[in-house]
Amino acid sequence: MLEKITNAFTDVFRTISGKSSISEKNIEDAVEQIKMALLEADVNLRVVRRFVNSTVEEAKGEKVLRAVDPGQQFIKIIHDKLVAMLGDEKQDLKLKGPDTQSVILMLGLQGAGKTTASHKLAARLKKDGRRPLLAACDLVRPAAVEQLCVLGQKIDVPVYKEDGAKDAVKVAQNAIDYAKKNGLDTIILDTAGRLQIDESMMAELVHIKKAADPVETLLVADSMTGQNAVDIAKSFDEQLGLSGVILTKFDSDARGGAALSLKSITGKPILFIGTGEKTEDFEVFHPDRIASRILGMGDVVSLVEKAQEKVDLEAAAAMQKKMARNEFTLDDMLMQFQQVKKMGNMQSLLEMIPGAAAAMQGRDLDTSGMKKQEAIIQSMTKKERANHLIIGPSRRKRIAKGSGTSVAEVNKLIKQFEKTRLTMKKVSRNKGLQAQLMGQMMGGAGGMSGMPGMGGAPGAGGLGGMDLNALAKKFGGGMGGFKF
Repeated sequence: MLEKITNAFTDVFRTISGKSSISEKNIEDAVEQIKMALLEADVNLRVVRRFVNSTVEEAKGEKVLRAVDPGQQFIKIIHDKLVAMLGDEKQDLKLKGPDTQSVILMLGLQGAGKTTASHKLAARLKKDGRRPLLAACDLVRPAAVEQLCVLGQKIDVPVYKEDGAKDAVKVAQNAIDYAKKNGLDTIILDTAGRLQIDESMMAELVHIKKAADPVETLLVADSMTGQNAVDIAKSFDEQLGLSGVILTKFDSDARGGAALSLKSITGKPILFIGTGEKTEDFEVFHPDRIASRILGMGDVVSLVEKAQEKVDLEAAAAMQKKMARNEFTLDDMLMQFQQVKKMGNMQSLLEMIPGAAAAMQGRDLDTSGMKKQEAIIQSMTKKERANHLIIGPSRRKRIAKGSGTSVAEVNKLIKQFEKTRLTMKKVSRNKGLQAQLMGQMMGGAGGMSGMPGMGGAPGAGGLGGMDLNALAKKFGGGMGGFKF
């Protein structure tokens, strides 16, 4: 996500950071590059001008020019300005207490991902202890009601619908009554959209809002539409009064124009971002963390939170003991693959590691190596996984055939495993070596030796040398036994 603008900022910082002292001319050149990067990212012109003027004014002061490390001071100014542009700090939903009903009105044009966002939001609220109800108020788009029912069933959240209904306002009112009778405290109204804003759609939404009296009126906008998303937000806000925005398809947004313009132009906060197709690919929008990702500084806090949420802590503790006893098997290696995959899209995870995005130089990760290694282990018998020493030439040939790989690839995996096992006992007692072990165990093909089974940018270190446990402590978190 946001690869183009991240690469542009990385180039600027690489130039400015290498100087022991900087002049006003250096600052002007750097800011000019940043201005062009923002414009190419489809950021609103007014936002760009405001950003550039305030940056130049602050950067030319004595605080930067006479700083011990002027390059770092300049980068900090850029970071702070970006955070302010994105919204300063994260905003939470303003829901009523659990004993009182809260209605959330979901708005947006057709194709923005409103129904999908509604079910993702419901899943998050359910996880937070709320009792949500999804209400099918989109009576225009074919199969919209059926889609919401399927998604609701997937996350075990009830869906209110009325077969043959013609009046979305009545459906919304009846859904609220249904929720009250059944002890459901949060009603999410999935409303109809159009390919473009029109009077009939707006009139219907105005009536629904008046009848439902929502605590939150959220616009679901496609981040890939850039400044169009900002224009759409302004139109909805003028007629309905938005309280926040959900940006979908954020993982596919290489430019970032919508995210960087929305708060400054509309004054409405971005509350959530959709980062993939799965239900769990739905993140709270943290302006400071997104600013760090844009600048190539990573997002260690979010990475730690993902690990805490997805990793089986008991299994991790048991794995640590096996490492210490030198009892690590191919089954354990397979489990490590699966633990990493649980944390989500590898490209997104890589962007959370400081410096990794710059090292990739805009290239996409090749995850085929990881899939091959999983297939190889899964093609082994239980005895072979428990004792790799019995895997002779004939067995290796059978495993290669069963996994759709070559004998050479099977040999390579077993060599990696043996090398890992030799150092496992030592590493289990030395946190500083744990990240290096990850690289050996997962076997990066190509330069990205730290990421599991992947090719990538030559010379990039991946996770090598990074102790996420130490980083978690630094940022006030904790990996809870999750070891790399």
